[in-house]
Amino acid sequence: MRKTKLRRTGKKTTSRANHRGTQLITAGICVFLAAIVWMSFSGALGSDFVNFDDSPYVYGEPHVRGGLTLTAIRWAFTHVHAANWHPLTTISHMLDCEIYGLQPWGHHLTNILFQAAAAILLFLALRKLTLSLWPSAFVATIFAVHPLRVESVAWIAERKDVLSGVFFMLTLLAYARYARSARFSLGRYLTVIVFFALGLLCKPTLVSLPFVLLLLDYWPLQRMQSANAKDPKAKSKSQRSQPTSSIFQGLIIEKIPFFVLSAVSCVVTFIAQKHALDATQKVVFSERLGNTVISYVVYLAQTIWPVHLAVLYPYREHDFTIWRVVFALLLLSLISIVVWIYRKPFPFLLIGWFWFLGTLVPMSGIIQVGWQSRADRYTYLPQIGLLLAITWGVTELFKKMPQHRRLLAVAVAFITLSLVLRTRAQTSTWKNSVTLWQNAIENTPNNYVAYNNLGQALVKEEEFDRAVTAFEKAIQINGSMRQAEYNLANVLVRQNNLPDAIAHYQRALQIKPDYAEAECNLCNALLQSGEPSSALYHCQKAVELKPDSFTVQLNLANAFLAAGETSRAREHYRKAVVIKSDSAEMQCLLGDGLASIGDVSGAISCYQSAVRLEPQNAKVHNNVGLALAKLDKTNEAVEELQQALQINPAYAEAEYNMGSLLARLGRKQEAATHLAAALRLKPDYVEAKEQLRELGMPSLP
Repeated sequence: MRKTKLRRTGKKTTSRANHRGTQLITAGICVFLAAIVWMSFSGALGSDFVNFDDSPYVYGEPHVRGGLTLTAIRWAFTHVHAANWHPLTTISHMLDCEIYGLQPWGHHLTNILFQAAAAILLFLALRKLTLSLWPSAFVATIFAVHPLRVESVAWIAERKDVLSGVFFMLTLLAYARYARSARFSLGRYLTVIVFFALGLLCKPTLVSLPFVLLLLDYWPLQRMQSANAKDPKAKSKSQRSQPTSSIFQGLIIEKIPFFVLSAVSCVVTFIAQKHALDATQKVVFSERLGNTVISYVVYLAQTIWPVHLAVLYPYREHDFTIWRVVFALLLLSLISIVVWIYRKPFPFLLIGWFWFLGTLVPMSGIIQVGWQSRADRYTYLPQIGLLLAITWGVTELFKKMPQHRRLLAVAVAFITLSLVLRTRAQTSTWKNSVTLWQNAIENTPNNYVAYNNLGQALVKEEEFDRAVTAFEKAIQINGSMRQAEYNLANVLVRQNNLPDAIAHYQRALQIKPDYAEAECNLCNALLQSGEPSSALYHCQKAVELKPDSFTVQLNLANAFLAAGETSRAREHYRKAVVIKSDSAEMQCLLGDGLASIGDVSGAISCYQSAVRLEPQNAKVHNNVGLALAKLDKTNEAVEELQQALQINPAYAEAEYNMGSLLARLGRKQEAATHLAAALRLKPDYVEAKEQLRELGMPSLP
């Protein structure tokens, strides 16, 4: 008896030790996943915002950059944000602004942390679903650091990918716990539904997740098999086989709440993205269908050999040759036939392949949104299916060759290290807008969208000649690209080349007659050319197209002012105030407009509103100070400029403006001090040098 007891105790001790060892290995893998995510993407912390959706998603949206408030949260749930309804993603951006302000590194850090969380949760979910430790770890590792992840992680505006990814993995993990439990648990079932609903509130492309759950029911959960199929020795009445059709019907009924949530999300997304859909109707259905087939094959190739990656791959006519479409269709069909034939001995091939095909459908391009023919970020969840099929396939192969396991371990280490290095290099291309679009141009020939966006980035850097070249290249590649015509006209205005600017605005309007922004800026160009009557005509057309646009109302007011119709100008300045009451920059512009028609009290009210809206914005205080000085409100002007310098002591323009104002007030010594400070901050500040000479102080005091 004692010996038997000792043996049992020994088995228990061994079992506990094994369990503890497995827990330690699992914890170690989780730490490893977090570490390699950091190694791969930490370079993004030094990157800036980019001119590709970061503005509408974060710094250009007042409700987001204002931080996390109850009003902002309510807005997130009740409004479309950046042509999408994804309130949890919007709230996450608000929280970042609350914590980090508009410091890009903080927003990048959040993306990296979400990616690490998604990778760890994927590992835990696969471990629970498949009961296999090391294959689950490998799939999570490749998912974590593959170069195709860079766009989802390094792009601040693509927060929706990594955040929805976290909820996708949580849904899988919760479903594994629910499906593997011995009996039905309502709590576990509802947990799965809740995580899925939260994921849809982050990004609607999770609509294919119910399909994934049905695939997992087939393998590895084997819920589509009867009890006798799982255990041929089962003979009790409770273990008798149920018809397969009955089992499948039960699993479909179980997924009804998930399909309902998916349907609701599809309807909401279609409504939210209607404008984006309308903008791309020129791509005919046959081309979109051909592009979808080709894109599937490209994603397959990039999974194995991730080179020539870019932020955007535009539609190009020569991509849709019949032989390319036929070849792609034959390849996809062949793979589908093979995995179907071998579905019984190797079910993971079927599940992984159809995971890949099915989850890509919402982003396949059949319903086209935007300029892109495909995108790296679209592989974020679909690629898991490919990795699943490949990993379990290789694992099955090496079961028959145990002597080569060391070789497999070396191969895994080499693949992981190679991907980490490639991902770090790809992440560096997101340093700023210029490097991002230059990389796109290098890797995608004739990328007219990249040339256009590079031009916009160069304008911000005040490299106008290079910007003109970039816009002209975009127009040369795609002669119907109205945005490039419009952007080129804007640069030519800044270069004071008004005749050419007017010609390009008119060209943009020929391409798109209802282009309100072009009408509006053409109005400005005509005003500067001394043609107020023509300017007024185009401003009125712009108002017809966009009556609720602040910029249009402001420009129309300016046009009426130039035409000598002061009362009409005041009317439209007032309308502009109502439309854009929440922007400090716009309040300053309105103040300038009201001041120009002699409405001093209205102007001061606008300036005060600007300061209230952004009390910690040095530029706002500087602009308000300048405006007040023009209105001879010198004491108030000095206070505003002092406030600007208190917020940003290295603000050269504010130092210069303070010096100029003090010189005007006869306070020469104080003026010289501020002008000298402006020169120390900006040695080539010509205006500051001239002002010092006028004060009789050619050298720095």
